[in-house]
Amino acid sequence: MDQKEKLREKSWVNSLLPRLEQAIQNAGAAFTSARVADGRKLPYTFEIHEYHKNEVVDPEVSRYETDLLFFDALENERWIPRLVVECKLGSVSTHDALTYSSKAATHKHVHPYLRYGILIGKHGDEAIPWRLFKHGAYFDFMATWVSAEPSAIEWSDFVELVIQEIEASRKMQVLLTTNRSPKRTKYRVIHRPLRLK
Repeated sequence: MDQKEKLREKSWVNSLLPRLEQAIQNAGAAFTSARVADGRKLPYTFEIHEYHKNEVVDPEVSRYETDLLFFDALENERWIPRLVVECKLGSVSTHDALTYSSKAATHKHVHPYLRYGILIGKHGDEAIPWRLFKHGAYFDFMATWVSAEPSAIEWSDFVELVIQEIEASRKMQVLLTTNRSPKRTKYRVIHRPLRLK
């Protein structure tokens, strides 16, 4: 991808921010802490090279830039990442699918409750590319829009996905952080459905 295409994609992603921020704020009281940003760098490695007694000494953190990052804003400038959406305009190559899926996997190793999706704008009337489905093992969702500007239905579907994924991230974090608590909720069934549209 040349520099001009990168700038066009960045501009497109940036143009989505105000509408997305408004959409999640309109989702109800449970989403008053939810925010969205573009270009945020999120750690994908947390390497430990040395210990002092039982404490980690100067861990090395490496970060990837994300296209869209949805997060919960907490007090004192703290925040919790909830959902990353990689964004592409036009087509997606096999290389893109493998790269983005690998990026999702590494981010999820550091943030096991993180949800990950991909959005392809200006994709025409084509279905989700088979190569993306085949190689996108670490995506929680994939979506395409006919043009760069979504139709009302495309927008509604996308916002619904974002809300569901933020909720899923929150639930997963609770499951992962309370699993040893005697007061935890004990679930007997966990199901990740497959929805096609």
